[in-house]
Amino acid sequence: MLVKNILAHKGPAVATVLPSATIKDAVAELGERGVGALVVSTDGQTIDGILSERDIVRALHRCGPGLLTMSVGDIMTTDVQTCIPTDEVRSVARTMTERRFRHMPVTVNGALSGIVSIGDLVKSRIDELETEHDQLLEYISSAG
Repeated sequence: MLVKNILAHKGPAVATVLPSATIKDAVAELGERGVGALVVSTDGQTIDGILSERDIVRALHRCGPGLLTMSVGDIMTTDVQTCIPTDEVRSVARTMTERRFRHMPVTVNGALSGIVSIGDLVKSRIDELETEHDQLLEYISSAG
């Protein structure tokens, strides 16, 4: 299965935040959207970084409650791994597991065009296995 198959079901919407936004505003955005990460972008196309719940928790440990008034740009992850729609889901899942992150932006010609989470990848794999299972049962029952 390819990343584009996930995006076909999920859609291309990506929650973004400006690097100048406060962490307090980013936390509110994460909560309102029910997502675990925001792509940091000044224009909605270019990826400046990514801000995950993990980034916030780690920064809270280092900075304390004053973190809420700091800017997203102060704590965002700047080394952002991306994928493209034609990447294999298994390969993307392997990269996310090895590098220990849960969200990967999808780009087309360098521009932000979607995002996949480890949950999206697991769901797609479960769906794939269920389809294979059903096909095998159909094959077995029709052979008898």
